[in-house]
Amino acid sequence: MAKGKARKGMTMIGPTPGHRVKQLEVRTQNASGRNRSRLVEVAIKEPVVTTPGRSKSFPSSSPSKYSRSPSKYHLQGEEGVENSYVMNDPPVEPLPIPRKKTQNDYIREWLPYREDFLHILPDLEAPPLPWICKICQKDGVIQQWTGNFFEDSALHMVSEDAIEDTDPQDYLQTGLQLHLGHSGAPCPSASTNEAPPLSGQSRPTTAGKDGDQTKGDRQDTPTMDDDEWEDVDNIPLHLRPPVGSKHLTIVDVTGVHFVLVRPCQCLNAESYPLQLFRAKLCPSTFDKPSTVFTFSVLDDFLRDNVECGTSGMNYYSKLRRVTSNVFPHLVVDRYRELLRVARQWHLLKLLKWSSFQDNMNPSKDGDLVIFCVACPQPGINVGPTANLDESWKYTRAVVMDGNFKAEHMHERRPDDQVWLMDGRGFMVRNPPYQAYLKATPHITEKSSCNNHKAISQASASHGKLNSTGVGATACARHGCFYPHSIVDFQKGERQLNMDYSLTHALSYNMTGIENVLCFYDINCAYMKNLRRRIESSDLLHLPPSLRIMAGIGMWHVHGHKKECYTRYSPLFIKGAGWVDGEIIEMLWSTLNIVSASTRGMTSPHRQELLDFQMNDSNFMKMIRMADSLSRKLKTARASVVLARDAFERFNKAITPEQQRNWGRQEETALLRRVHDPSVMDVFEIQLKKAPTVHAVELRLLEKSPRQGVHHGAASWITGGLAIEEAEIILNIYRKDNGPNPSELKRLTIARRAEKLSADRSRFIADGRIYLRVDDEFERSDESDGRTDLTLGQDTLDDEDAVSNDGYSDSSLVEVFGRASSNDPTSPYLPLPSKFGSAYCKAKKLHRLAQMELELRMGQANDALHGLRLALADKAVIFRGVVRPATNYSMRTRAWQMIHSIDTSVKQCAAIYRQCRLAMIALGADSDILDRYQELQKSHLSATAAAFTQGAHDHRDSHLPWFWTMDIPKDTDSKSWLSEFYRIHWLRAKAAKDRWEEENELVTSEFVWVVNFFQYRVKRWYEIYMAKKLAGNRGAACYAARQQAVYDRLAEQAELIWQGMNPDDNPFHHGM
Repeated sequence: MAKGKARKGMTMIGPTPGHRVKQLEVRTQNASGRNRSRLVEVAIKEPVVTTPGRSKSFPSSSPSKYSRSPSKYHLQGEEGVENSYVMNDPPVEPLPIPRKKTQNDYIREWLPYREDFLHILPDLEAPPLPWICKICQKDGVIQQWTGNFFEDSALHMVSEDAIEDTDPQDYLQTGLQLHLGHSGAPCPSASTNEAPPLSGQSRPTTAGKDGDQTKGDRQDTPTMDDDEWEDVDNIPLHLRPPVGSKHLTIVDVTGVHFVLVRPCQCLNAESYPLQLFRAKLCPSTFDKPSTVFTFSVLDDFLRDNVECGTSGMNYYSKLRRVTSNVFPHLVVDRYRELLRVARQWHLLKLLKWSSFQDNMNPSKDGDLVIFCVACPQPGINVGPTANLDESWKYTRAVVMDGNFKAEHMHERRPDDQVWLMDGRGFMVRNPPYQAYLKATPHITEKSSCNNHKAISQASASHGKLNSTGVGATACARHGCFYPHSIVDFQKGERQLNMDYSLTHALSYNMTGIENVLCFYDINCAYMKNLRRRIESSDLLHLPPSLRIMAGIGMWHVHGHKKECYTRYSPLFIKGAGWVDGEIIEMLWSTLNIVSASTRGMTSPHRQELLDFQMNDSNFMKMIRMADSLSRKLKTARASVVLARDAFERFNKAITPEQQRNWGRQEETALLRRVHDPSVMDVFEIQLKKAPTVHAVELRLLEKSPRQGVHHGAASWITGGLAIEEAEIILNIYRKDNGPNPSELKRLTIARRAEKLSADRSRFIADGRIYLRVDDEFERSDESDGRTDLTLGQDTLDDEDAVSNDGYSDSSLVEVFGRASSNDPTSPYLPLPSKFGSAYCKAKKLHRLAQMELELRMGQANDALHGLRLALADKAVIFRGVVRPATNYSMRTRAWQMIHSIDTSVKQCAAIYRQCRLAMIALGADSDILDRYQELQKSHLSATAAAFTQGAHDHRDSHLPWFWTMDIPKDTDSKSWLSEFYRIHWLRAKAAKDRWEEENELVTSEFVWVVNFFQYRVKRWYEIYMAKKLAGNRGAACYAARQQAVYDRLAEQAELIWQGMNPDDNPFHHGM
């Protein structure tokens, strides 16, 4: 607003004796949200000026309208001469400018009311007294039926006739008037029941015929200055805030309303905020409440937040649209108040739900939230007679993981925070956690496994973030978060953060439980020094008797080294049941819905919101646990039968001696795996395999470079072999898709061909260095551009898929000329085998030729190994899947598996034939060629009968030569096929054991779920009796309702069990 308009509305106060006048600028905000400023004159008392011989108090002059300082008269005597004076009065203090209250200041004002609010909440559960309808004043009808439940009557507006006779300026005074403290009736102690005038001034009146005062004409009603407040008149009437301290802004699901509220003024009346709270109105401030939120709007906001991830800003924007869809921007802004009151409501709801713990330890970490009802908890759902030490069923299964979506920005005032429920939810208590981080150094440990992101980026710093994410521990079988175990990441996913989470999770209701199964994505590195890290910290503790078995989830374990599969896969962990160890990944998807809105919150607010979201996740799992367990039990019962049949088929194919030996191997490994996971390698093939191409490359690289050979020649040749394999696989893929493949398959072929072309170009460019071909080109008169496309995709038949045309005694110029062609399927890669052994000796390339020969042998070993695995799997699928298939869909899926294996067989066979041709071209001796024999088409078929009879009887007569080529000459007790049977027998037995464990575990979990619900029924009944004897009707009603809720959940779980087991009742009431 311009200065002129501000001064136009300024009131002059004139000269005041003993004071000076100062102008102050006052900023205000109107109903539309615009800032206004105007000048206000205030009188400031002047000090008394004394001179030697006399004392005189000089009045201040009246300054000019635009003066902001005293005139000269203030500093001079009557004659205008400056005097030296002594200040008898203390110096004038400047007017203190009050500090604007922050959100935390309002929260601190609420804290003294917290206990009172918590006592009022259960009181509201009691039925109203008297039992008389407020509307019709008849007995028997208490509230209005909304279609779903009874509730108090909402906004009672006046009749249409009354509205027509009402001045629009006074419309709000004739609507709803809310009386507090007397069940909706006016307070008898109130001095008046009339509302104050809206404008703060008396309404003009005229005398009637009988001397009564009536309203004057409409044009005589005082109006606002249009020049000064020209925008106020554009606000619709129902959006204009009324004037008067008794009018409150009520935020409800129906919109934002202005309601006249009259508090109770009796001598024994409660404070105004408590009266509002008893009327189901939650005030946002407490000194002079001006805005309140109904309980219904707070509950609706919480539901939208946990179900839809609605942020506070979006929710209040919706309320603005509900209030006025045409002018939502003119609705008063109460967004900050909504966030503040929602924090208070979060805490009150959690305290109310957990009020059964009043007689327990109130300072216990995580006491306000729910844990898994199906996990064993001694003293809650596991009775005192249970044998916790000896039974594997009482093993706690946990899973840990980090989530980098739940980021948190740095705070502007980190020291000015109000923690409402620090440590009483899922997030850990902040001061001890910060002390632990300061006292514990981060030790970077190099992983012996693959370079996992969780390890390599553990020290990654993000300057703009106070927290880069959160780490959590959850129940691995049911997906429930552990209370007081969620930690913040300061950098990456460091081990010290996860140590804190794990130790606190394993201290929650673990009395007597000694076995823990822990899943973590990087357990192969994390568990190595866990005990050492915990023992070196004074702030962490794990019982020495606690046995922790490490596992890696089924999805992540395949990204590790080959050895990690048998050492950490849940398939080989005794007592794990049928669990994948990846359930926490599904929990992040729901938590990430609200993570974005918590990014800029304060730390306490973020903690409370995440706690409430995780508690809702656990609650939803609790009420659906019986249905979930019933589905698991049906799956387990069906799978146990299939797993037993599969194991019996393998069991019949081996001798009793093999059964005993392999059974002892399994038992020994399972007993020792806690201390040494490497003993689980018995589930892998134990025969010494022929060296692979990578092993040969590594051996060549570790050797000192041969004379006349450039550094890196072994890697260059290995790259050429990889290109050759990729070309063979691409050609087979082209042939399998026929002459008219689909557009998507043509695109796949084109992309793979483009990549091959780029790889060939790089390989050829490097080959000029390793083969010293530049001098040869300079001496040659032959053309560089000759090409020979004799080997294209059409030359590949089903038997060979390779050609011998590429191997001849060609010169460097010929090979490089043909290799430089634009055909990606050309066989002419400039490898030593393309020139022939004689040419290589003549050109002093025989050392390169010898290196390629060794690498070709490794490549052939890889191809034969893959061929053996594919043929064995094909035979097993034929006997175990194709033949038992009973319907069309099962047969279709089975034959799809067979076709996929056939493709692998063709690829491995083609690669092997290519290797053998290259060996011949490189001059391999007879010993090598006798070992790597010619592969016939008949060798690629393995009958199912050969895999179901005794392995030793058919080792030589029924199986091709490559099945026994890796077996030592003097070994009769082992063969590749017997090793194949040992591995499949052990894995089939492991699958059978896990499904049997799953069946038994789910049965026990049904009992634990019912025991948990009955425990809650008992606790709420005790509270009900105590509150009833104390005369607390509301708390007794709430306890009775909670008792009925858990009683219904227990009854539902028992009915589901009885529907599946009519003759079995394992439940014992009154645990």
